[in-house]
Amino acid sequence: MTEISDTFRIPIIKLHDKLIVSIQMALSDRLVMQLKDDITTRIERVNITGLIIDVSGIDVMDSYISRALRDMGLIARLMGVRTVISGLDPMIAMTLVEMGLDLKGVSAALNLETAIELLDRKPAKTRGKGAAA
Repeated sequence: MTEISDTFRIPIIKLHDKLIVSIQMALSDRLVMQLKDDITTRIERVNITGLIIDVSGIDVMDSYISRALRDMGLIARLMGVRTVISGLDPMIAMTLVEMGLDLKGVSAALNLETAIELLDRKPAKTRGKGAAA
């Protein structure tokens, strides 16, 4: 495996009202932390409604990376941005379930195209306690 320099950043692409992060390499802990910072900074600076984290290029996902991806989605949600993780390999998906990792609050899609379609749909309105009828 080739070593990545400390200045390398995973590209974050703005497409209409969405940010797309396509991860096409193995992630180090340092790169995961940098990505988390980069995503939150972009959300703060750019008017978006959706975030797609495409992980189709990741072959191995350990518990730290899995939790970090979930956390990125939850952070985005707290900032008012819907998040979809796309491109999960079936074996990685099974491993996440076996590890008991819950992606509550973060949607999942089979591929990038489906993720974009999912974010283009209007979110379902839910009625909570005290909601007006």
